[in-house]
Amino acid sequence: MTEEIVIAGFGGQGVLSMGMILCYSGITENKEVSWMPSYGPEMRGGTANCIAIVSDSKISSPIIAKFDTVIALNQPSVDKFEKAVKPGGLLLYDTTNILNHPTRTDIDVVGIDGSNEAAKMKNTKVLNMIMLGAFLQKKPIIKFENIIEGLKQVLPERYHHLLPLNEDALKRGMELVQAVEKTA
Repeated sequence: MTEEIVIAGFGGQGVLSMGMILCYSGITENKEVSWMPSYGPEMRGGTANCIAIVSDSKISSPIIAKFDTVIALNQPSVDKFEKAVKPGGLLLYDTTNILNHPTRTDIDVVGIDGSNEAAKMKNTKVLNMIMLGAFLQKKPIIKFENIIEGLKQVLPERYHHLLPLNEDALKRGMELVQAVEKTA
């Protein structure tokens, strides 16, 4: 199993953290991992993305142009990366601020209302965990309990009191995908 993922959005949405959590979680399961961030000079509001690769075998290169999964948190990311999903792959996106929805028919396109769900949870910073939970529902490449371990590694200790909220957000993302699949 090798899963090549690009996660993209605005700076401040937790894009890089989501990739790091996947990779630290993969290490917990003795998988090979690669994490390569890319971001503009802005701290918040600029574009950010990262490539995360989780594999049962050696990873030949962290630099890739086609992905098994794209997780897009904003319109520019959908526009930029929709064409980069391999045929048969997954495009998971936050529908909240998307005007031009993906149109490809040779991939699995799943949109969930992640930003509004994060607002309902009274913490917009959990959008990334909602999206990560949605991804894991579609592609359970890492066990849930190991995602929590990865989260503990990435989240600074002063924020560990937020671990239950993040766990709830992961579960909410899973539920949202289940609901979308029931209506499809």
